[in-house]
Amino acid sequence: MSESADDLAAVTSAVLTATRLLVGIAARSLGAVAERVTLSQFRMLVVLATRGQTKLVTMAELLNVNPSTAMRMADRLAAAGLVVREVNPLNRRESLMRLTPEGRRVVDEVTARRRAEIAAIVARMSPEQCRSLVTAMNAFNAAGAEPPEGGPHPLGWPEG
Repeated sequence: MSESADDLAAVTSAVLTATRLLVGIAARSLGAVAERVTLSQFRMLVVLATRGQTKLVTMAELLNVNPSTAMRMADRLAAAGLVVREVNPLNRRESLMRLTPEGRRVVDEVTARRRAEIAAIVARMSPEQCRSLVTAMNAFNAAGAEPPEGGPHPLGWPEG
């Protein structure tokens, strides 16, 4: 196997291991709202929290699901009082959705739990490892077209 193939395999293995850790954190963070929201539905809430009011068809594309699946998810979230679905006043054939204050509270609560658990793990790393992690994760997120969470890093670390 070539050196570049070995490097790719090592990076892929490290990212797969990290995803197991992060999926566990994500699942635990949903614990308090698990009876109301699935992981897939939470993804929809997060998209609405970051993008604001969104067309249903755009949401389906962003979540990589078909429009009928997105509609069922939105219906369940609306029934739970977490989103509002409305007809687009500019195009009556389109459906728009947005978070309710309760939906925003759920996103904030779950995100705070994730943030605390991740912070506890990162606190066990050296400052050099943290800087390297920020650089690597920013590059990984950019390559996957995932928008940054909240602008420049508060510590002024490099973006990538």
